[in-house]
Order: sequence, then structure tokens, then C-alpha cells
Amino acid sequence: MLILCAMKPDPDSLQRFLFERSPVRGELVHLDDAWRAVLERHDYPTALRAVVGELMTAAVLLAATLKLKGSLILQIQGQGPVTLLVVECDGDLNVRATAKWQGELEGIGFTQMVGDGRFVITLDPRDGRQTYQGIVELDGDSVAEVLQNYMLRSDQLETRLWLAADAQGAAGLLLQKMPSGGGHAATGQDEDIWPRVTMLTDTLKNDELLGLPAVELIRRLYSEEDVRLFDPQPVTFRCSCSRDKVALMLRMLGPDEVRLVLAEHGVAEVNCEFCNQQYRFDKVDAEQVFASAVVLDGSTSVH
Repeated sequence: MLILCAMKPDPDSLQRFLFERSPVRGELVHLDDAWRAVLERHDYPTALRAVVGELMTAAVLLAATLKLKGSLILQIQGQGPVTLLVVECDGDLNVRATAKWQGELEGIGFTQMVGDGRFVITLDPRDGRQTYQGIVELDGDSVAEVLQNYMLRSDQLETRLWLAADAQGAAGLLLQKMPSGGGHAATGQDEDIWPRVTMLTDTLKNDELLGLPAVELIRRLYSEEDVRLFDPQPVTFRCSCSRDKVALMLRMLGPDEVRLVLAEHGVAEVNCEFCNQQYRFDKVDAEQVFASAVVLDGSTSVH
């Protein structure tokens, strides 16, 4: 029986659900406009496009489970043709993604793409608290396997992910078994539900994950289960770059370094790797950047 506590979801949305009288919760995300916004800014080969889309949906799913106020950053640092994959998702489910690669990628799988690499997960609370970063060797033949193995070892939570992406959209489904004895424990709890629902979800095909609305997909998969749905949460592509942040980066480089660039090229250009926005600073702009830095520094000493 499906217990509906949700409005009709938007195309780019995260749908939370849980199985009644059990320690199992789930999330289902569809990315349409947000995914196409990434593809409009980057001409990824088909094979890499699928991996970027999978990591992007996984970041949204994991950020939602953590209920962050800051941001979650997932990085795959590869030693193969794909040298870097980065996805960032904040607590409001604003997401962005980028990748670096070289050479031909068609016809090779995930393991060959990244080679012997590392997986890095960063939690940036953005509230003055300490940033957490975990770095492990890549363990798995897909984005889903890498993340599942990481979650099991780090959080000791049984987590399963089903991820898919094509030229039109990206989607992902997460199931997570919460620790026994927690808030879900109750008389009559269904202890056998985890193997049952994961087996059901293993029947899911990529075209179903990508093409079916969240409520319909959940109904088809778990028609014999008591499932509670919650209000969907919108997901948006949004890049946090800005001219002010680039100016701060130039200040960190220092006036001598920036003037060398200006002397050689006539202008300092910085491109955002996530959204491809270009920021240009000529000699006048640069002098204003460092002049404002002097004013700010001087103002802090006046009381």
C-alpha cells in the first residue's frame, strides 16, 4: 500500500520515502533541466557523460541523507584518461559538476577510464565548523559500487545505489538500512525487508529509472509494501562562482604575479570549470582589486 504525503513532483526533484515499520528509507532523484545545464556547458564524450551524470545524481542523494547546511563535494581523481570528476551539492540541493579527460574514451568502462585513482568526499559545513575530508582508494567497477563500498566502511550503513544517465536526463535511487535499535525500532518491525526490497530494486532497468515519474516507479517496484512518500524537494543547477570570488583569488596570488600575467597577455582571464563563465580583469580592474584590498586591510585596524 502506498501512503501518499506528497504533491506531484517537478521534473528536477528528490522524492523521499520510507517503508513502514522498518529501518529502511529511500530517495529517488530525477535531473532533467539541471543535467542539461551541465551538458550545455561541457561537450563530454558519451562514455564520460554517463559517469558524470551518475556521480551528479549520487551527490544529490547523499547530500539529502546528510541534511547539510553547507555542501558535499564528491571527487574521483583518476590515473587513467579521466583525471578528475567533481560534483558539488549543497543543502538546498543546488548542484554543479565538471570533469577533465584526455584522449579517446569510447568503448572503455569506468575502471579503465579512471585507472588506479582515489575517491575524495568533502563535507564543508560553511558555518565556521571544521571541514571533513575522507580519502580512499577507488574500490568498485562503477560510481555506484565505489560509493556503496565507501558508505559501508565509513558510516557502517548498508547503502545501495542505482544510477543512470543519458543525453536527456540523469536519475538515481538510494536505499539505506538504518541501524537497528534506532528511532525506527517498534513492535512488529519487518526484519526481512532489506533483502526483499533490494532484490526488487535490482529488477530496475535504466530506461525505467530515467523515464518513469517517481511515484509511479515506487508504486511499480514496491506494490506489495507499505511505503510512505514525503513532499518532493526541488533540485537546481547553480554555480557559486562570482567576480568577487575571482577577485579574492587574484588578491591571494598577489599583485606581482598578476602584473606579470597582465604584462604578458594584457588581461587576466579566469574561466569557471563548472559553468564556463569567463571573468576578465584588465590593468585598471586589477589595480582596483588591489586598491580595494588595501582599503579593506586598513579599515580593519581603525576602531
